[in-house]
Amino acid sequence: MRRSSKSFIYCLFVYLSVTSGFAKCQAQCAEEALQHLQQQTSIANPKYSKQIELARQAAIEIFQHEMRGNSSSAINNKVARPPGISIAVAVDGKVVWAEGFGLADLEQCVPVLPRTKFRIGSTSKPLTAVGAAVLFDQGRLDLDAPVQKYVPQFPDKKYVITTRELLGHLGGIRTYTREEESRPDCEIYHSVSESLKRFKDDPLSVPPGTKWLYSTYGYVLASAVIEGASGQDFLTFMRDKVFLPAGMNDTMGDEPEKIIPNRARGYSVRADGSYYNALHEEVSYKWAGGGFLSTAEDLVRFGSAFLHAGLLRQGTLEMMFSSQKLKNGEKTHYGLGWSLHERGERGVERWYEHSGGVSGSSSWLIIYPDQKVVVAWLQNSNDFRDWPVAEVAAPFFSNPK
Repeated sequence: MRRSSKSFIYCLFVYLSVTSGFAKCQAQCAEEALQHLQQQTSIANPKYSKQIELARQAAIEIFQHEMRGNSSSAINNKVARPPGISIAVAVDGKVVWAEGFGLADLEQCVPVLPRTKFRIGSTSKPLTAVGAAVLFDQGRLDLDAPVQKYVPQFPDKKYVITTRELLGHLGGIRTYTREEESRPDCEIYHSVSESLKRFKDDPLSVPPGTKWLYSTYGYVLASAVIEGASGQDFLTFMRDKVFLPAGMNDTMGDEPEKIIPNRARGYSVRADGSYYNALHEEVSYKWAGGGFLSTAEDLVRFGSAFLHAGLLRQGTLEMMFSSQKLKNGEKTHYGLGWSLHERGERGVERWYEHSGGVSGSSSWLIIYPDQKVVVAWLQNSNDFRDWPVAEVAAPFFSNPK
């Protein structure tokens, strides 16, 4: 199942380090990177060797020829490259390829490896939605009950707000203010209940069910519901009932004070393509909506749990991937924690995805249920949002020969 890719990554690393983008961390890092790689190999199932080679070529093409910056970054509408990326692909529930490219830490010349942990931002939301679904399957959470049944300290808003609405971004809970978006948050919160104070006394932005309004705070409230229904603190419940059962041994809350092995450093990119350390953003107020660390390998294991009943019942899986509806009957094309798409390219009829961005990192996770392919792409910069994942997934849509 595992094979060495040291020479390939070493050559790529030398090429990248001397040709562009790695600030002052030049070719002298290559030997140190190789020493790290002596103890770590990529996952590459020989049964899929042709598909892996095509996917790797696509990934290198994207990485070498750089990615376009997002609208909020210094490189808006320009091209540059994230310091490092990690990619994993699973087919029919099994991880068949996982590999890292570039650097997880520019100052220490540490390469990205399959075990490298990245901030995943809002890709945390489908993880949280599964936590709620597990409780639903156990009969411990009524998705359509008022949230006050589980969070009695949450004020009445003159409208019933349900957990189903929160998970589908229909609860009317506000999104970030301009002030909140303009600066990274540095305040530390010690519990989910404490983090509710950021928004619990604010009026609803819209009546529940009348408008799809993306809200990380809605997921914070959903995590309080999970605590009330389960009787456990949120991070412990997620570890015990979601992460470990799904085989996600390297997924956890992003707690900066803890020593967490293989944690990637986060970077931002200047307009000239050089790097600097991303400003620290405290995420303890939003574990549920954007506060987890994970690996690409763990994420494709998580996505694979949606291909068959097991972690969740079949009916619950179907519910999570059914579009929610507004009160006027209009579909939102968002299920419980997942954006839903139809009529793609390369014969893809449907796919489910979520992306995430947080200071110094971004993530993408896509499930192709008909092809039984799951792909994750993580990188340690939030300045790029090119959606390159489909190019990497496409080779695995055909059966191995």
